[in-house]
Amino acid sequence: MRYWWVNQNQTYRAEVRGSFMWSPKRNANGVRNQFYENMRSVAPGDAIFSFCDTRIKSIGVVTGPAETSPKPDFGSAGLNWSQEGWFVPVDYCALEHQLRPKDHIDIIRPFLPARYSPLQANGDGLQSVYLAEVPEPMAQALIGLIGQAYWDAYASIADYQTPSEPFEPDQQIIDRGIVGPTFRNQVVKSRRGQGVFRANVLLRESACRVTHVDDARHLKASHIKPWRDGTDAERLDGSNGLLLSPHIDHLFDGGYITFSSDQSLLIVPEVRDKLLDAWGIDAGARVGEVSREQNAYLDYHRANVFKHNLMKA
Repeated sequence: MRYWWVNQNQTYRAEVRGSFMWSPKRNANGVRNQFYENMRSVAPGDAIFSFCDTRIKSIGVVTGPAETSPKPDFGSAGLNWSQEGWFVPVDYCALEHQLRPKDHIDIIRPFLPARYSPLQANGDGLQSVYLAEVPEPMAQALIGLIGQAYWDAYASIADYQTPSEPFEPDQQIIDRGIVGPTFRNQVVKSRRGQGVFRANVLLRESACRVTHVDDARHLKASHIKPWRDGTDAERLDGSNGLLLSPHIDHLFDGGYITFSSDQSLLIVPEVRDKLLDAWGIDAGARVGEVSREQNAYLDYHRANVFKHNLMKA
């Protein structure tokens, strides 16, 4: 296992909420950047110290290797970054008591690496750093300062990790020949609600619309307009997604339920009669407001996926 320090001053909320790290591949002027190159060296199981606003705020565990990816929907952050970069999936756990390294720099300073250090000798961060490797002695010093909270955070992540499903490139994508290598694997992964699509959904959605479960580890990123019907851009669009509990995802994906424009749940009679009570689904649940972009996709779902409307037609 290796240790890494990620400087997320601009993107902390997005990357922690979306469970990933993302960087361009090179500087804006095309020059190689070691802190971006480090993205290619991380491996599943590596530990991440997430640094933002002078503090280590979260602990992360890498769950997959770096892949070429389009830039996630960061909003106003990273406007000058390239549209192509490295995407690394990471599960995070926020620390209840955040560590300010500058307050303990006398302990940390002897272990700072001679090159590519994430901190200055006075304990201040370095704006130029994105991802830096942390030597094991420095990592142990940081872990000692964080204390039991580090191990609690690491364990809480590891307990929920499951191996990623292997996948083969989808023949439909390869045959069409319109998806370049930058997007191919991410489009394929989006079919299963993974990768940059899931990250983009997590940047918009905070809980299941029906059960209100808000732990993303137990939720699926579900396409509103089905993957099979969408363009490649729509397949990666976070607005074309909802976070849903697994049984709600099954019903929504199968067209047994949908959401109306007035925030109510629409249910086919078969499910209403046989499954609502058994699965503890509240037929009167309010699903909350959706964005204009999400509602456009829901228009498609109501007209083309929802079985009740299809049966009436």
